[in-house]
Amino acid sequence: MSIRTDNKPAETVERTPLVARLPGRLSQFSWVDAAVAAAVLVILYVVLRVGHGTTVAFNTHQNVRVDTDPTQLPYDAARSLLRMFAALTLSIAFTFCYAYAAAKSRRLERILIPTLDILQSVPVLGFLTVAVTGFIALFPGSMLGLECASIFAIFTSQAWNMTFGFYSSLTSLPRELDELSRSFGFTRWMRFWKVEVPAGMIGLVWNGMMSFGGGWFFLVASEAISVNNQQYALPGVGSYAGAAIADGDLGKVGWAILTMAVMVIGVNFLFWRPLTAWAEKFKNEQSEASEVQRSFVLDFLRRSHWPRLLGRVLRPAGRALSTAGRVFGRDDRPLVVDRTRQRTGDIVFTAVAGGLILWGLIDLGHYLYDRTGLGVFGEPLLLGLATLARVVVLVALATVVWVPIGVKIGFSPRLTRIAQPVVQVLASFPANFLFPLAVWFFLRTGVSINIGGTLLMALGAQWYILFNTIAGAMAIPSDLREAMDDLGVSGWQRWRRLIIPGIFPSYVTGGITASGGAWNASIVSEVVTFGGTTLTATGLGAYIAKATESGDYPHLIAGVAVMSLYVVGLNRLLWRRLYRLAEARYSL
Repeated sequence: MSIRTDNKPAETVERTPLVARLPGRLSQFSWVDAAVAAAVLVILYVVLRVGHGTTVAFNTHQNVRVDTDPTQLPYDAARSLLRMFAALTLSIAFTFCYAYAAAKSRRLERILIPTLDILQSVPVLGFLTVAVTGFIALFPGSMLGLECASIFAIFTSQAWNMTFGFYSSLTSLPRELDELSRSFGFTRWMRFWKVEVPAGMIGLVWNGMMSFGGGWFFLVASEAISVNNQQYALPGVGSYAGAAIADGDLGKVGWAILTMAVMVIGVNFLFWRPLTAWAEKFKNEQSEASEVQRSFVLDFLRRSHWPRLLGRVLRPAGRALSTAGRVFGRDDRPLVVDRTRQRTGDIVFTAVAGGLILWGLIDLGHYLYDRTGLGVFGEPLLLGLATLARVVVLVALATVVWVPIGVKIGFSPRLTRIAQPVVQVLASFPANFLFPLAVWFFLRTGVSINIGGTLLMALGAQWYILFNTIAGAMAIPSDLREAMDDLGVSGWQRWRRLIIPGIFPSYVTGGITASGGAWNASIVSEVVTFGGTTLTATGLGAYIAKATESGDYPHLIAGVAVMSLYVVGLNRLLWRRLYRLAEARYSL
């Protein structure tokens, strides 16, 4: 408790401008504020300096040779980081808009969620084929076209996981928070920022961290682009590693691996670690945990006056946005929405949407029939069964291995501090970087790439289950865990009564994104190249990679369509039913 020593009324003290009170407060921690200001200026300078290289002239008719001089790596690292954070910003904006629309509208949900299933099943190379042509035409003669295509490709490896996670948190919002919003008469804008985003913050941060790792995984594919027998490359760690792998230079591959590790650890220490510690305050519990996560960077920022000053400056803008948010109306939807009830508008909407989808499928069928015939779907359908088997094995093994580990990490802030950077490095490690070792190992031991490809796929997919399990375990209220301890509930009973119900919604999100991520990872895991040696597995990923590189659009479209069919079918038959079960029985 603080004691007031001045004679001013409380209201007068509160209304004293922060700028007038700042000099006295800065005298104690002025070096902290100076350090924060200097760090911000350095970041702005690096962004401007590196961003200047994105607008240089570019000739689309020439193959680009990547400079593999190790002294170029700091600049390449900065360019890669700029793309990654630009894609993360787009992913967050997409997540808020798309997940909110799907969670709040029964009609849109029937279109948006299946569409999201399809989008996550389309491989990065499939997006790149369209994105490169479109963005180069949008910015002719400028490197900005390739930059936008690369950022878009990284965005497609980040956004779907975050969107599924936030959609899950919106549809399983705790009932007491829902009632709180209505009792205070919040507008929809206020409900979103004061109730729904905070309720899903822990999952959003951990899914963002996982999605960021997914962007690293596809960094080589998004920076060193091969489309229609044309080679495009951008300065970056991914293209550097791709060139070193193609040359068979193990020394330069080692430099790329070291640079990647430094980048991942640095981003984790300066960005993700403070965010996960800050997100602890959004945990839905009645008593604070005895041990909480800490971050040196977050503690340092809290000692600075700049965040409070910035908050004071932005407060009028926040009030203006809150006032403008009234146009979205009040939060007056019923507590429980009957999603099975059919209205006339629902029938009309379904008929129109179904008609448009059917028209698109017929038009696509005519395109393929005129060029190759509908028999083009036969080979990818059979190859998809091989990749499906790898996906099922991967998800099952990842569940058995990583769910117990994720629960252990999520329940222990101390273990989280130790494990987070390690897991982040492992989740961010591109499979391409292991191709030299993989080729050597497969040739030396005689292990078939059909089996080894599953291990490479796991590098990009298994972490979705681990990260979502950690987020789910962290979100379990501490008072529930303490109650279980007081009652002496342990072993399987503890798992059945507390842990499994607590992490189940997060696990389903991790499972559905791990499944989609495994299909996507098959593109870079079923074709392994180092130097002059190429190993190709039997599977749909290798089929799509070959069609993309040769510019065979009919076979590429057929491969992507079949992959989408497999992913959507698996989601409809398994994961979507588990989503409904999580909403009905396992929301806090």
